[in-house]
Amino acid sequence: MKPARKPQTSAAPKAKRKSHEDKNQEARDRKRDKKRRGHAAGSRANPVAPQTAKNGAAKEKDPRIGSKKPVPLLKEGVTVAKPIKKAPVEQKPLMSPEEELAMLENDARLDNLLDRLENGEMLSADDQGWLDQTLDRIDVLMEQLGIGLDDEEEDEADVDMYRLLKGEQ
Repeated sequence: MKPARKPQTSAAPKAKRKSHEDKNQEARDRKRDKKRRGHAAGSRANPVAPQTAKNGAAKEKDPRIGSKKPVPLLKEGVTVAKPIKKAPVEQKPLMSPEEELAMLENDARLDNLLDRLENGEMLSADDQGWLDQTLDRIDVLMEQLGIGLDDEEEDEADVDMYRLLKGEQ
């Protein structure tokens, strides 16, 4: 005869098998936890310092390796020679004021630009700037040399010069 079976009791039920979805979810959780291991980016250069109970009275140790002792860049006793500042050299004028004035009055470009202004043409910004600079230089040279226009001629010259510079007729 066969031995009698023991009656089943509800004391120890069998463990329920996990479904594929549960296993997959557990695997994803393990993978996510594994990715989060290690230090945060930049933690070596900018370490997070725990706050001390002594209000930071003790000097915190730098976690970076290496000596913190300053290194002298020059040998002891050696001094660097400071550069000697030279006095600015005054440039001597290459020409006398009379020669420079004669050269400017006989300048072909100046004559050409003045003719174009008299004809009512518009000058480019570069040409107008050069013309103004040259006429100012001529005025300065004439004052240096003591050459002046007569009062009557000066008023007419100012009006003519103004008309020339503004491009009016």
